[in-house]
Parts: sequence; C-alpha cells; structure tokens
Amino acid sequence: MVITIARQYGSGGKEIGRMLADKLGIRFYDKELITLAAKESGISPEVFEQYDEKAANSLLYALSLGASASMGDYGLIPQLPMNDRLFLLQHEIIRQVSAEPCVIVGRCADYVLRDRADCIRLFIYADMEKRIRHVVDEHGVDEKKARSVIRKADKARANYYNYYADREWGDPENYHLCINSGELDTAGCAELIQAYLKLRGMV
Repeated sequence: MVITIARQYGSGGKEIGRMLADKLGIRFYDKELITLAAKESGISPEVFEQYDEKAANSLLYALSLGASASMGDYGLIPQLPMNDRLFLLQHEIIRQVSAEPCVIVGRCADYVLRDRADCIRLFIYADMEKRIRHVVDEHGVDEKKARSVIRKADKARANYYNYYADREWGDPENYHLCINSGELDTAGCAELIQAYLKLRGMV
C-alpha cells in the first residue's frame, strides 16, 4: 500500500502525512526524496531544493527525442533544465521506494503511481484564513504577506502538477479522498484517513 498526499500550501498536508505514517508504522517521504535524488546524481541537495516542485518547459521535447525517463539515461541529456532533471530522478525514486508501504507527499506521486491498484490518492485543503494562520504560526511567514505567499505556492504546485501530469491539480476526480483539514486537527485527519483505509480493507 502506498498513500500519496497532494496538498494546498498551509493545509498541513505534510504534518498529516508524517503522523499517518507514524501511526501505520510505514516510511514517510517528503524532502527525503530530494536527499535521495542528490545521492543518486551527485548534485547538491541545496541546488535541488531551489527547483523542487517547480515546472520547467523542455521535458516533453527531450522525451520526444527518445530520452528515457530513468536515472540511468538522464545523464545523456545534460541540456535538460534542473527542474526536469530533478523530476526524472524523483519519478524513478518514487517507483523504487513504493516497493514498500509508505506515505509520499507531493511531487506528482499520485500520477507516477497511477497504475498501482494499491495506491491511495489524497488531497488536503483548507479555507484561506486557516491556512494563513498555519503558515504564520508554523512557518513564520509575515501575516501581511501570508495570503500572497499561499497563492504563489499553490500556483507553483498547480503549474508543476499540470505540466508533468496529464490531469489537473486539485481536481477531486483525481483523488480517492479529499479532506478539509481546517475542520479537524492533524490527529483527527490522520484518524479519518485510517478509518477510510480500514473501510477499504487496506489496514
């Protein structure tokens, strides 16, 4: 079983995913995917951090030339922007780590694993005011700038997903379960997901 979590910025999706993984006793992957990508490529994780979950514009062109979306071949197309190189690496790493039960946050994991019958796809959202409070309290964002920061982050995530996947970020049809985290705390959301998994006979 693999659980993927797409999330609006400030909705607490990462925290929910980490708590859920702890409750289920399985691995959790978020920024860990950057570390693994850096290890595989020899590129600094600080460099990859700048391009994480940001779309470029040449991947489809490169792939149309016959380049394989695998770590073994990505080195053959050095002209590829760093965004695309990171996506290709994370694509392969997601497939590798999902050989064992885990929770994966973001990075088009639901799309990468779309053919897996045991992949549960979640989307976490919340109303703007609650997300503002979250990013101010948890991320130290200036309250006057929080709304703008959230909108820019959501736009970047949507652009990234819509570019690399052939579906729309946040569209309920792409997910098994959409949760308004503003109505429950982190523990409540994790318990709700566990209940859903039990109803599905997956835990």
